[in-house]
Amino acid sequence: MSWLDPKQHDRLESERRDWEAGELAAFLAKQPERKEQFHTTGDFPVQRTYTAADIAATPLADIGLPGRYPFTRGPYPTMYRSRTWTMRQIAGFGTGEDTNQRFKYLIAQGQTGISTDFDMPTLMGYDSDHPMSDGEVGREGVAIDTLADMEALLEGIDLEKISVSLTINPTAWILLAMYVALAEKRGLDPNKLSGTVQADILKEYMAQKEYIYPIAPSVRIVRDIITYSAKNLKRYNPINISGYHINEAGSSPLQEAAFTLANLVAYVEEVTKTGMPVDEFAPRLAFFFVSGGDFFEEVAKFRALRRCYAKIMKERFGARNPESMRLRFHCQTAAATLTKPQYQINVVRTALQALSAVLGGAQSLHTNGYDEAFAIPTEDAMKMALRTQQILAEEINVANVIDPLGGSYYVEALTTEYERRIFEILKEVDERGGAVKLIGQGWFQKQIADFAYETALRKQSGDKPVIGVNRFVENEEGAKIEIHPYDPSTAERQLARLRRVRAERDEARVQALLEQLAAVARDDTQNLMPVTVELVKAGATMGDIVEKLRGLWGTYRENPVF
Repeated sequence: MSWLDPKQHDRLESERRDWEAGELAAFLAKQPERKEQFHTTGDFPVQRTYTAADIAATPLADIGLPGRYPFTRGPYPTMYRSRTWTMRQIAGFGTGEDTNQRFKYLIAQGQTGISTDFDMPTLMGYDSDHPMSDGEVGREGVAIDTLADMEALLEGIDLEKISVSLTINPTAWILLAMYVALAEKRGLDPNKLSGTVQADILKEYMAQKEYIYPIAPSVRIVRDIITYSAKNLKRYNPINISGYHINEAGSSPLQEAAFTLANLVAYVEEVTKTGMPVDEFAPRLAFFFVSGGDFFEEVAKFRALRRCYAKIMKERFGARNPESMRLRFHCQTAAATLTKPQYQINVVRTALQALSAVLGGAQSLHTNGYDEAFAIPTEDAMKMALRTQQILAEEINVANVIDPLGGSYYVEALTTEYERRIFEILKEVDERGGAVKLIGQGWFQKQIADFAYETALRKQSGDKPVIGVNRFVENEEGAKIEIHPYDPSTAERQLARLRRVRAERDEARVQALLEQLAAVARDDTQNLMPVTVELVKAGATMGDIVEKLRGLWGTYRENPVF
């Protein structure tokens, strides 16, 4: 069933032509429109106005109702009328104790989920005393070397009552193992743990460039995380397939959406090769997207992503369980849009981006601090960001109605156009050999770089306005902002605990388990997670585990494509 019968469609189109020849032409003669072309940020052409004729080709079933396939209007029937989205402000700096204090501060301010940033050595698998870690320990995230650090990070936090997100990729399985080991040490039920480990390694090769091993073994690690979690962590999201970092690397919103779903296809194919049915693991797949600066485009992007995902899971992979077809996503406002000049207006940018995430149906949300263009956000900036979410949830009534922009001629037309273009890109990816092959060839990387370059030129010329940077610029010489300080004692405090763990552990057991890890790694039919859990319990460091597998698998070196 469609919106209009042919006669109604023709009548609306005739009315539009009459309007263009009459009222519009007369008004343009007196006051011409602005000269620039009208496009979305993602270069979708935008009409002056939209009518029902513009969505006549969209089947009513493709829009549907919340909680019903294809979930365009939301993954759940009640959405925010049951409970609002999880307010998950990311935090991470210094040692586990330092970040633990920030977690508890944010929880006291009303945060409902924990999200963790890790320092660069942790992300890349170096212990804090490795030469590559010098000057970076705890600087841009929390330092985690051993299970003792994880204990300090989550001390006093009830893991059965609050969800924990771990934003980490190449070493994700080790951090998840520490999380599982901590829960077991506390006597908790693993099936009551909720949260997410990011673990999306393919977008690292595409965009963020934080990787260790070659692509094939890295994807195997993701497979092992997903299959292990499906059997042992029933409420936990074993992956957060991330468009956010693709967008932050400079992609268009369309590329963010389509490339993320291309990675989804690669992961699902890899897991189903093990013989695990899609409905056994797909209900816990989760996603992470940016909410950028083009308000209506972002809403349409989120709605189209849900529809595309549902169709992919049902039609391509044969999912039967509706839970396998519901795209659930975390959202973060766009860090790349934040500016140092006139940094106070970052609050406005963030509020509007957060609103588009809510109107687009996000399941959890991080709002950026106004000072993040300078450094890790201060407590004041994080409180302001959290209050922004709380105003949206409790003051302005946008959470009262599900998908309030559903039925908007513009939003529905853009949603359908997004769906069409996403599937065009996915078809091209399939025809070229799939996501893994194209990552190795640099195909995605070139697409992202080209769009980023064009965007930079447009900002430089002023064609893309950035308030305070190329429009309404002010002389801010001497302007000061209080930024988060780096504690110079961080590294020594972290190294002291690392030395203690090494001194107290049973070295023979650690070495025996590392040999067992290598044997499991050589056998592609086995899962890396159980032995890794035993390793972290025994006091193995992240560096111990990473280096053992580096000797087996080697290191990835990208071939740049220009």
